[in-house]
Amino acid sequence: MLHPQARQALEKRTGPATPNPSRMKSKSTARRSAAASGGKIHHVVIYPFRQPRDYADLAHLYQLVARLNADPATYARPITVVDRKTHFANQSDRRYQQFRQRTVARHSDVLDAWCVDTCQMWYSGLGLALERGGARDVYWLIPGDFNYGSPAGREVLGRLHDLPEICLELKQDFCIGEIATDHNHPKQLIDTYGTFALLYNWFPTEAREIRQYTERPRSEFFAVRHDFLRETMCRRWFAYEQTVVMLLKAVIRGKRISRFNVGGICDLPQGRESLSAMMQQVERTERVLKTVWRGQNDTKPGWSARYRILEAQSDQVRRTALTLLENLLG
Repeated sequence: MLHPQARQALEKRTGPATPNPSRMKSKSTARRSAAASGGKIHHVVIYPFRQPRDYADLAHLYQLVARLNADPATYARPITVVDRKTHFANQSDRRYQQFRQRTVARHSDVLDAWCVDTCQMWYSGLGLALERGGARDVYWLIPGDFNYGSPAGREVLGRLHDLPEICLELKQDFCIGEIATDHNHPKQLIDTYGTFALLYNWFPTEAREIRQYTERPRSEFFAVRHDFLRETMCRRWFAYEQTVVMLLKAVIRGKRISRFNVGGICDLPQGRESLSAMMQQVERTERVLKTVWRGQNDTKPGWSARYRILEAQSDQVRRTALTLLENLLG
């Protein structure tokens, strides 16, 4: 049976989907059927850049990883990416060493890498998974720094595997996971007043289509099919805001996109984020969008004049966003 969220996304492109009685089966049977078709799911866990004091959230996450390992017909051996700065900052901590050896390395292959930022950790992990994978496979990114040990987090972990299965079973190119937040949440504020405002300036047509699928274009939860990932990996990868770039490329190239409602989990202590950090996220989004726009248009006649106009508008959008964020948090 078609996943309801995948159905909603597909109807936006193709019209209402007709239920297929042959798909009305249990989830385990559906996974076996998908595996029989030759495709596998490669999950890549991004270990927290800052080691948390409490290991409960990570322990619950790796319980999920261990359960998925029990289904090797569907799930490939997972990869955990650990930034070397994180490792060296904690290598004298006995708890870290024990958790790394007894839990992380036991249930996944550890990839140690020197990375500029989290998106480069994605690049390293997804790149290794891509090299191991095949044409029918799906790649699933799992951020490690969310509150998976909370009641909401444990509920999310119970169904998070639906995200890549949407791509695998329904042959979607990109499925983005959307966390649930209220309108005053920092992520919501950044995306409303910063990300989308800048997207509408630089890529208005694509921004309208992206917003049909998600209100979280910077989400760290996503799954992607082999061909689209390979296409994306072999072009410029950004150390920041790579999800936005992938969404833009998916829309521009007419890829099949779905949305998955992750649930009400959070990666911020008590839901807080500093104004400085929020400003930095808006500023780097603008830099990335400028670069992507030039890459799409710098061979067209008169592109530089158009760029100067958009740049002036973008400067005003960014200034307005920063002022709004300061006033809202003040």
